[in-house]
Amino acid sequence: MNGRCVRELVRKEFLQLFRDRRNRPLLIVAPLLQLILFGYVVTTDVRETRLAVVDESRTPLSRSLIEAFAASPAFRLQASAADARSLEEDLLQRRVDLGIHIASDFAVRLTARRPAEVQLLFDGSLSHLTSQRAAAAQAVIEDWNRRLLSLGSEPRSPAGGGIEGRIRTWYNPNLESRPYFVPGIVAFLVMLLSLLFTSLAIVREKEAGTMEQLIVTPLRPVEFLLGKTIPFFLVAQGQMVLVIGFARAWFEVPLAGSAVFLFAASGLFLVCTLGVGLWISTVSRTQQQAVLTTFLFLVPFFLLSGFVFPIERMPLLVRAAARLNPLAHFLVIVRGVFLKGVGPTVLWPSCLALAGIGAIVFGAALLKFRKRPG
Repeated sequence: MNGRCVRELVRKEFLQLFRDRRNRPLLIVAPLLQLILFGYVVTTDVRETRLAVVDESRTPLSRSLIEAFAASPAFRLQASAADARSLEEDLLQRRVDLGIHIASDFAVRLTARRPAEVQLLFDGSLSHLTSQRAAAAQAVIEDWNRRLLSLGSEPRSPAGGGIEGRIRTWYNPNLESRPYFVPGIVAFLVMLLSLLFTSLAIVREKEAGTMEQLIVTPLRPVEFLLGKTIPFFLVAQGQMVLVIGFARAWFEVPLAGSAVFLFAASGLFLVCTLGVGLWISTVSRTQQQAVLTTFLFLVPFFLLSGFVFPIERMPLLVRAAARLNPLAHFLVIVRGVFLKGVGPTVLWPSCLALAGIGAIVFGAALLKFRKRPG
């Protein structure tokens, strides 16, 4: 690979990108305005909750409470955790959304007509879901209390003082929506701008009539695509710094994890989006066609990302398609780093998926460019 040729092409792209005054607002002002807009107006409601239980009581009363949750349409009994540590790991790995911990003295306290506590552990990184889930859980407990008290005269169901649900929300204790949405907005804005600018990279040369001049240069196809991609990769990383800094300063969104890992993961994400943008640019003949094709990709990327609609609630075939969406994997990484403070030991599956998707789309763009260089 000729590094000098790639370097000169990168320099040309930077000059061409910043020389056009129309690009400057898109690169700096647009992401900040969109972040403010989305950060204030995006809200959603949810209904379903994956449930895991640690039952240390192992009595008919505790099983009755578990059955009450399983019978509710708002909950789905996912698993029975062995202990509190296993329950914590299930929440950390996003295998469940709610953990219920029933203490060993649960039935004893109810039999003695004293209040019994049941700990409800929610994943607060999904704050827009947690408030609804907490209300549904309290409704189940209150209904179970009423049925328990109504059977107080029965010897097998002694009426106690009822149970009290003690709720602890992890990762986002105040259940604020902005810590959940703003990191997702950061990911979406970076994808939008990198995809849009890259999709115009090659087709702009075709319309300007300079594509033939580039073809006759010693540049090989891979060098040409790298020269077209590196400037937008660096610009997008700069936008990541700008938008994340603004999000922390304006919305006071905490960054609990490693910023170094976050930017490394964003590099894998950008490989995917830039690869898709290059593929669009190679198959498009005009800039208008490239822009329309870009937005044709953006809508499915957004809807199948889990940003608004949980992927777990989608039909099976749609969920399979969502696993091919780089934005879906990057949202898991961004929210995990921002809210949970986790790193590659937990998020490596999403990083591996981004690396695989990036290799495929970049390879597809390279093959397509070889077939149609002009």
